[in-house]
Amino acid sequence: GVPRVSREPGCCGTGAAMMEGLDDGPDFLSEEDRGPRPVIVDLQADAFLQVDISDALSERDKVKFTVHTKSSLPNFKQDEFSVVRQHEEFVWLHDAFVENEEYAGYVIPPAPPKPDFDASRDKLQKLGEGEGSVTKEEFTKMKQELEAEYLAIFKKTVAMHEVFLCRVAAHPVLRNDLNFHIFLEYNQDLSIRGKNKKEKLEDFFKNMVKTADEVLVAGVKDVDDFFEHEKTFLLEYNNRIKDAAIKADKLTKSHKNVADGNSRISSTLHTLGTQDSTDLCKFFLKVSELFEKTRKIEARVSADEDLKLSDLLRYYLRESQAGKDLLYRRARSLVDYENANKLLDKSRAKNKDVLQSETNQQLCCQKFEKLSESAKQELIDFKTRRVAAFRKNLVELAELELKHSKGHLQLLQSCLLALKNDN
Repeated sequence: GVPRVSREPGCCGTGAAMMEGLDDGPDFLSEEDRGPRPVIVDLQADAFLQVDISDALSERDKVKFTVHTKSSLPNFKQDEFSVVRQHEEFVWLHDAFVENEEYAGYVIPPAPPKPDFDASRDKLQKLGEGEGSVTKEEFTKMKQELEAEYLAIFKKTVAMHEVFLCRVAAHPVLRNDLNFHIFLEYNQDLSIRGKNKKEKLEDFFKNMVKTADEVLVAGVKDVDDFFEHEKTFLLEYNNRIKDAAIKADKLTKSHKNVADGNSRISSTLHTLGTQDSTDLCKFFLKVSELFEKTRKIEARVSADEDLKLSDLLRYYLRESQAGKDLLYRRARSLVDYENANKLLDKSRAKNKDVLQSETNQQLCCQKFEKLSESAKQELIDFKTRRVAAFRKNLVELAELELKHSKGHLQLLQSCLLALKNDN
């Protein structure tokens, strides 16, 4: 069957003032249904904007997301509507924000990562090819595990794309963007294609130029201590988040390896237990059942750590990079302003093109001051948002770890008691 995720509309509403106890940061897949929990907020007393992904369909080479919107804003023709979008259209919307000079002073929500199901598909294909080399029970069990893994990745992909839309819809400026409204409301294909080799090469050279320019502007002493501190902090924060994400992935993989090991032990003991009806064989079957149950617990621990910790770290790795990009744009604006001042001094000294230089200097000054004002508030909001998101996810992860540990302990105790009773 083709994997599909469906939820009731209204899973993630967003707006200017968040409800008490809620934030507009990433709310990753919950333990029960792996879908963001409802967040309902108002923009004003008489207007609201609520965006979610109500349905998603995975095909061979793409995922189709049904984006559902409810709003009382006058910008939209209807109060409720849905459109089908693909990953490339999310990237287009993100790039449109980045390329718009009006948004230079904002932390642009990072684009969702590209759906990648190749590894899971390859595993399923290899399992199908080796069907004759394992027993029917082992094949069914392995197939169910791989399908569950594929579905978890699929649902996580849906959540990541929904997080992007919720962040945009919650932003007081970006939510009014024309391209965002087109993305939400235009019910035809946006005709967005992936970048060809030439465009990718152009992006590569643009990034190289930007990297070189970042090195040049990084040496400029900031006139504002707040931004100088933020620059130092975000550089260190980004590096530490990157390191933490790598270690979290290793932790998740270790639990996954334990689960896989328990599965193999369980299968081996089950094979031995079905050879005869002796007490020893019965013992093997009971222990086999224990290892199978512990496999499920370890697999759940691995999944929860991936969702509550690894995904959170990866998201804020991308969002902290967006914060660094904001600081780069402001630093570039500062350099332009200082260069305009130097040019004005030269023009006055030579008494040539003074009016043109004054106009240019005033424009650079206005741009820099406007960018600085919005950037300061954005970085303050970013701190509030990430602290709330980390507190929420780490508390939930700790609660889940305790729950699984208690389950593990009870499982071992009940197995030992059953073995003693048999004896």
